[in-house]
Amino acid sequence: MGWFGSQEKAPDAASRSDRQKCWDSRDAYFACLDTANVIKPGDEGKACDASKGKYEKDCARSWIEYFNKRRVLAVQQQGVLTQANNQLNAAKKS
Repeated sequence: MGWFGSQEKAPDAASRSDRQKCWDSRDAYFACLDTANVIKPGDEGKACDASKGKYEKDCARSWIEYFNKRRVLAVQQQGVLTQANNQLNAAKKS
């Protein structure tokens, strides 16, 4: 085509399926971490080797870093919210 021709690409179905594979692998790995009572990914030792290997194979490194940080942050936030609710309930009783 010329200078002004359209060269739009169709959505890549493989990318969609790759993302889904990554999310499924992440969910399986994080479920294993939950079972092992581990919050920070990487601190589980050999307990979740199989699911961790699949997670690292199926997901981009940048996604793994994001998901791992987000998991730790979510647990920290939950602790803060629980503490705030406890303080609110205590204040209501006074």
